Amino acid sequence: MKRQYSILLILLLATLSLSAQIVTPVKWKTSVKMNDDKHGVVVMQAKIDNGWHMYATELPDGGPVATSVEWSTLNGVKLDGKLTWDNKPVEKHDKSFDMTLKWWEKKVTLSQGFVVTGEEYEIKGTIRYMACDDQQCSAPETEQMSFKGKADALADTANTALDSATVSLGTTQTTNPAGDTWAPVKVDNGVETGQTGSSSLWLIFIACFGGGLLALLTPCVWPIIPMTVSFFLKKSGSRAKSIKNAVIYGLSIIIIYVALGLVVTAIFGPSMLNAIATNAVCNIIFFALLVVFALSFFGAFEIKLPESWSNKIDSKAEQTTGLLSIFFMAFTLAIVSFSCTGPIIGTLLVEAASQGSGIAPAVGMLGFAIALAIPFTIFALFPSMLKKMPKSGGWMNTVKVLLGFIELALSLKFLSVADLAYGWHILDREVFLALWIAIFLMLGLYLLGIFRFSSDGESSQPGVGVTRAMLGLVALAFTAYLIPGLWGAPLRATSAFVPPLYTQDFNLYGEELVEWDDFDKGLEAAERSGKPVFVDFSGYGCVNCRKMDGAVLDVDEVKTLISKEFVTVKLMVDDKAPLEKVITVEENGKSRELTTKGDLWSYLQRHKFNANSQPYYVVLNSKGELLSGPFTYDENVEAFKDFLNKGLNNAK
Repeated sequence: MKRQYSILLILLLATLSLSAQIVTPVKWKTSVKMNDDKHGVVVMQAKIDNGWHMYATELPDGGPVATSVEWSTLNGVKLDGKLTWDNKPVEKHDKSFDMTLKWWEKKVTLSQGFVVTGEEYEIKGTIRYMACDDQQCSAPETEQMSFKGKADALADTANTALDSATVSLGTTQTTNPAGDTWAPVKVDNGVETGQTGSSSLWLIFIACFGGGLLALLTPCVWPIIPMTVSFFLKKSGSRAKSIKNAVIYGLSIIIIYVALGLVVTAIFGPSMLNAIATNAVCNIIFFALLVVFALSFFGAFEIKLPESWSNKIDSKAEQTTGLLSIFFMAFTLAIVSFSCTGPIIGTLLVEAASQGSGIAPAVGMLGFAIALAIPFTIFALFPSMLKKMPKSGGWMNTVKVLLGFIELALSLKFLSVADLAYGWHILDREVFLALWIAIFLMLGLYLLGIFRFSSDGESSQPGVGVTRAMLGLVALAFTAYLIPGLWGAPLRATSAFVPPLYTQDFNLYGEELVEWDDFDKGLEAAERSGKPVFVDFSGYGCVNCRKMDGAVLDVDEVKTLISKEFVTVKLMVDDKAPLEKVITVEENGKSRELTTKGDLWSYLQRHKFNANSQPYYVVLNSKGELLSGPFTYDENVEAFKDFLNKGLNNAK
């Protein structure tokens, strides 16, 4: 028994470990320190994650990449001495390369002296390094650095400092697209507010867990629960063994569905998952898929896997014994129940993939599988509860139809993302709301028994139960809540899904905030008005951005403060509108072309603020200097007001 548990645990942990994000185990902070008018030092501080090590400067041939510094530009200076470090590297036998090597752990500071030979100097260089832990190695990486100064400069000149909460992008070396206002500023990313990434993954897990609970109530899964548990109880011979088999069955379900999430990640890759969040073709495909899933739940047709698949897996379960037999039984469940769970899984995977995180599909499937596996284990522990289970019946088809309406409503979100990113204006806010009102009105009428689908059949409940009636009232109440939105009501509870208020032509709830969609023009307006600049890096496909708009920025006191005291610049990093002229920049030693407005504003955020996540708010003056922030996702109105007021006070 212990051996079987151990094998399953190892499989589960191995499956989950494959979903880990790409790591950056070494963070650099570089600066120049002048000792006197002529002599200075380039200081390169490396912070190494626990368990990792960075290789030293002298290594034998055939091993990893040694740490080195290459100087590409030395104008007005000459190097003074050799590269030095503040602590002696460790010398150990490296199992990965089967040789004795030297490396640094935790931290090290490299120093290179220089002498200024002119009135001004310019230094550019590249640090090359490689890091490993006991199980893996990162690819050889580079860190760019660039400094300018005068011979009499005694103050430290700081370069880019990477923070663990941001993605390592390196120093960008290029002529700024628009002058000094694009110059990098020193920021402390991710400190003032909560972290968006982790909270989004928790929301995905919870949403998929809820999807798994709904899947349990469908006619393809619910009747299987007592059959499977009864089979374990009869075949096992003892209660202890039946419990063990049920637990193994539940763990097998988890492994199967998490593996499915990993397959999605492996096919698309983390970068592709990030790109599809605002890609028009992908979002239109997602929209069409969800409409197909909804029609399937309405009874128009049935989505099934080939019966030969389930027959083969079922025969494998009969031919094998022990752990493998139970695993194939779980696989049979996944295939047989696909006509009901497939649309739910597809919807959840689409939603998880659109978040742009490489591990989101795996996290989502983990939540779904845990919910699906729970009843098999619980009923095995307490078999007497099987008698209290609601019997199969027409109510399960009602659950399917309910899910169909929800999927139909959710599909519009993906069409809206493409519509906003490309500026088609076919699904503006009032059109979106009109469709949602019609969908949820029909859902309410269906739940109250006003009409039925032909797929409901004669077995459907002729009367309306209390639970169904209450759900119908909730649907109708939500419909009533949406109606004022047609005249411009904020509808904060739906801000994550409904298009922004500025896409609506008819608004009885007051004028919208005047926002610049160009960084440089916004700074020019600030120069004329003498006001600070509130910069909002957002995205059409950014769910948390819309949540912040509804929960914080549309609050009257916040909106009034921003409109009276600031010039607002809202930059969409996924705006697909083409630039008048393609801009070429150099980033991380590679040339890159910026072809859309979204490319330009995304580059601005990376280059100036060393960040690439949204929402992202800063307060600047008209010269592009930082006054307050950054502020990221946090629906605390008072904290956001403090952030704005800090910018106002610093401006004064």
